[in-house]
Amino acid sequence: MSTSPASKRVKTSPLLIGTHNGHFHADEALAVYLLRLLPTYNPSTLLRTRDQSLLSTCHTVVDVGGEYDPTINRYDHHQRTFNTTFPNRTTKLSSAGLVYMHFGKSIIAHRTGLDPAAEDTSLLYRKLYTEFIEAIDANDNGISVYSPSETANLTKRFNDSGITLSSLVSDLNNDFSISAPPNEETETETTNGVSTSTQQAEEDARFLGASELMGKTFLRKLTAYHSTWLPARSTVLKAYESRFDNDPLGRILVFREPTAWKDHLYAFESSSSSSSSSSYPSEKQPQQQNQVLYVLYPESASQESKWRIQAVPIGKDSFVSRKALPEEWRGLRDEELSEMAGVEGCVFVHASGFIGGNLTEKGAREMAGKAVEM
Repeated sequence: MSTSPASKRVKTSPLLIGTHNGHFHADEALAVYLLRLLPTYNPSTLLRTRDQSLLSTCHTVVDVGGEYDPTINRYDHHQRTFNTTFPNRTTKLSSAGLVYMHFGKSIIAHRTGLDPAAEDTSLLYRKLYTEFIEAIDANDNGISVYSPSETANLTKRFNDSGITLSSLVSDLNNDFSISAPPNEETETETTNGVSTSTQQAEEDARFLGASELMGKTFLRKLTAYHSTWLPARSTVLKAYESRFDNDPLGRILVFREPTAWKDHLYAFESSSSSSSSSSYPSEKQPQQQNQVLYVLYPESASQESKWRIQAVPIGKDSFVSRKALPEEWRGLRDEELSEMAGVEGCVFVHASGFIGGNLTEKGAREMAGKAVEM
């Protein structure tokens, strides 16, 4: 009788993930990749079909099958009665959102080493949904980012639909390769002279390319949020709590190094305004007298670094500032700007007034102090 360890005796088959064949979209491409980030699904095999008898053999099925039941690993969203959304959001989920809602925290914990129950994991979980996956859900469900009534009279200046991830995935559905003729002895079912099995294999390969595109983008965002955005939260909080040291009304924020501050600033202002952190992250505007108007920071970590003064935008993605730098400073540089502002060491102020520079921290503080009163 063999005495080899059980780990050597027992062989487990890779789990089978099922999704539909035919035209593929960004949501199931990402859903499959997300699953494969987890140890449970690594390794796993993929079956693309609409044959229900074959799908029934799969451990997990996404974006096909007409069933949403996480207890049996079924994640379709095409049912007429389906209306599931991510917690505290209103966008109906796609297969990507469904998989992320159920497995996102585990994926984040596995990739970052964070505890699945930690606050930082929850912050990343919500950040990745609202900044990335929600748009995929909306796109797949035909939900516009704006209300139709808000855009009824708007005309685009140019077409930007071709630069989205969803459009790039859609492009991968097109097969421009020239396939070899089928082997007549083994492949008799053909379409346009190409065997059906060959066509499916080529389509599956393009799907995996789409899955890689979506998944690698997700991982880059996760890495960036974990390594840069999340650590910045404590830095921004410290600066926010000491803002009244810079200005009696707390209108100037100062950082000792370049920091990803926008998301966190809006969140802390919203929390301060509502005395609750439940809205994190948010761009809800605080009362006017509590708003931070300018953010100061060095251009680099060097002791001799120049300093920047940046006007806070009215919203994270807005080009409109709460209070742009004074109009008479805009477009000026160096001595001409220093003379106009009455501050030594001025370097520039952008023509739109959203940002400026000074040779020193002292100079940047003086520029901000004058600007808030003008």
